[in-house]
Formats: sequence, structure tokens, C-alpha cells
Amino acid sequence: MEICKADKSERRDYKMSSEYNKILRVLWIILFANIAVALIKIVVGRMVQSTSMVADGFHSVTDGASNVIGIIGVKIASRPVDKGHPYGHKKFETMAGLFIAVMLFLMGMEVIKEAFCRIISPVQPRISTASLLALLATLITNIAVSKIEYSQGKRLGSDVLISDSLHTKSDVFVTIGVLSTLILIKMGFPPIVDTLASFVVAGFIMNAAYGIFRRAGSVLVDKYAVDEELIRSTVMEFESVKDVHKIRSRGREDDIYVDLHIMVDPQMSIEQAHELAHEIERKIRSVVCENIQVIAHIEPFEAEHEAED
Repeated sequence: MEICKADKSERRDYKMSSEYNKILRVLWIILFANIAVALIKIVVGRMVQSTSMVADGFHSVTDGASNVIGIIGVKIASRPVDKGHPYGHKKFETMAGLFIAVMLFLMGMEVIKEAFCRIISPVQPRISTASLLALLATLITNIAVSKIEYSQGKRLGSDVLISDSLHTKSDVFVTIGVLSTLILIKMGFPPIVDTLASFVVAGFIMNAAYGIFRRAGSVLVDKYAVDEELIRSTVMEFESVKDVHKIRSRGREDDIYVDLHIMVDPQMSIEQAHELAHEIERKIRSVVCENIQVIAHIEPFEAEHEAED
């Protein structure tokens, strides 16, 4: 029996290691793409003296930096269960998402500061067709990166990939705004449009930071992970179950923990109750997801009602 448990544990560890390796491969590919995009935006932005384009470039720098943070977080999260961490290290990946949010917030503040400086000392951007084409190329790259990263994050259940894809998605909207601004200036609009666009860039950056912070924070403070009524209705499908209460859940999409109290006939044997608990766990896994661990506390139904009376 112990050998079977060991084999099952080894298979689970191998699967987890394989998934983390896939996440790391995606992060490395995205990192190099983000570095290239950031360099193009910053260099071209400096050449044409566009504050919004340079701000967008630094926003792309944070994309690359968030990839590095993600790689570090995933490396730690991939460590197996040990005595000091009986639930594993997966929350380190979620913590990496919080670092990304903080970094985005600081970058947004820096963009706002730069925009105020340009209001005091305005500069006329020198827009060229080449600069617009360069920005369009980075926009297409960011759209592809965001879609790929998000789909892989959902498939692999990775908080870092999903958080980073939201970061990159904000970069897409920012680039669209910057591109529109530069076109307007080329058409004859005043340079203040470029400075105002920097505030819009900062707004998107701050919004992305908030979204990532809310998502990662929900996991770290153990916000419920599964709807209580879904678990209740699933458990009550079993005829042997008289009632269910004290339902709690926590965790990430790929690592959910549920505990609940199940009330059964007091004449039920220990073996029957044990088998019922396993059947309920299998049912919840089929309804919710495979990556879920259920702890069921069995209680006698009549005794509970006598105590209430």
C-alpha cells in the first residue's frame, strides 16, 4: 500500500515538474520578445523626442523585468513538498505576481513624474513614417505575446503567466494610445497631446498593477476558491449524505483545498464512511477540477440534531 502511495506521489511530482518546465520555457521566450520591443520603443522614442513613446518603452521594460521575477518565482514554486512546506511552494509563484504589481505601480508613478516635467518644459516630437511603422511592429508583437501567454497560463494553471499576460495586455492598449497620439501630432495637433497621452499610459499601467494585485492577493489571503453552493449541491447528490455544512475552500486554480463537514447515518460503519469520503472527493474533482484536495469530516446526523434540540 505504501509503495502505491509513493508511486502516485512520484507521478504527481513528475507532472508538476514537467508543467513548471513548460512555464519557464514560455517565460524565457516572452522575455526576449519584451526586451526587443522595449529597445525599439525607447530608441525610436528618444530619436523622435516623444515622451509617450519613451514611457511606453519603459512600460515594456517592466514586461521584461516581470518575466525575470516570474522565472525566479516559478523556480522556487517548482520545489517539491518538504517538512517546512507541507503544502508545497506554489504560493511563491503567486507572490511573484505581487512583485510584478508593485513594479508596475512604481513605473506608473515615474511616467506621471516625467509627464509633469514635459508640461513645464514642452518638446515638439519629430514624427516620421519609420517611427510609426516601428511602433506598429511592436504593437503586433505585443498582441501575439499577450494572447499566447494568457492561453498558456490558463492551460498550465500558472498565476505568473496569467498576471504577466495582463501586464502585456495593458501594454497593447498603451501602444495603441501612443500610436494614435503620434499620428495626431503628425497631422498637426499640438505637442501637448503627447504629454497628455503619458498620463493615459500611466493610467493603464496603474490599472494593470491593480488587476494583478487583486488576483494574487485573493490567493494569498485565502479567498474562497470554489462556490460553496456548487460543493453543497454536488455532495448532496449522494443518498448517504444527510446534510453538509462548514464548507471552506482556498488556493489557486491549479491547487485548490476544500474542507467540509458531512452528516451521515450514525449506524454507518467506519469503512463505509471512509469509502463515502473518497467517492465525494472523486465527484468534486470531476465537477470542479482535478487539482483539488478534499478533507471531509464525518458527523452522525441524529446526534447533531439531538444536540441542537
